[in-house]
Amino acid sequence: MSATRAINHHADHPGFAGVTGVLCGLAFLVVGRAKARLAAEVAQVSTDDHVVDVGCGPGTAARLAARRGARVTGVDPSSPMLRIARLVTPQRAPITWGEGTAEALPVTDGSATVVWALATVHHWQDVDKAVAEARRVLAPGGQLIAIERQSPDGATGLAGHGWTREQAESFGALCRDAGFDDVSVAAHGAGKRAGWVVSAIRR
Repeated sequence: MSATRAINHHADHPGFAGVTGVLCGLAFLVVGRAKARLAAEVAQVSTDDHVVDVGCGPGTAARLAARRGARVTGVDPSSPMLRIARLVTPQRAPITWGEGTAEALPVTDGSATVVWALATVHHWQDVDKAVAEARRVLAPGGQLIAIERQSPDGATGLAGHGWTREQAESFGALCRDAGFDDVSVAAHGAGKRAGWVVSAIRR
């Protein structure tokens, strides 16, 4: 891991509350589509899956998984985000929304086949605890997926909301230490769409 940037280098982010949360939630309805499609492809989401979307925001990726037939639990610490998610999601969609954090998921042990976190791990308060929590809710053979934008060393502002290669590799190593197998760390895309995809399988 980079000596200057932790995996969760934006853990001190104040979150998305009030009017700011609503405005950001509306913006995220548009900007999260590419990562949602990528996550669904990596996970090969199907009707057999229960997907837990950690930091689901307004629910873009959760709705995509549901359209593929999966049962979905969307979890976010921001009530404005969840409010938007509920408003724009058809009532018939097989999605349960819950307020919670990566470190305390409102999901029963071993009930998920996929846990994904799309551009949210760099905000987690306690990465070790959150990875252990993902392992708790995954069934054996279940998949943990983290997607973050590629961010150069020393990046600031919006460009800093992502990972360097070292951060991506560090998250992969943490997953191995936590009891995950078949850990892969891969670069994906190019230019502004360049990202890191870390995938791991629960033993």
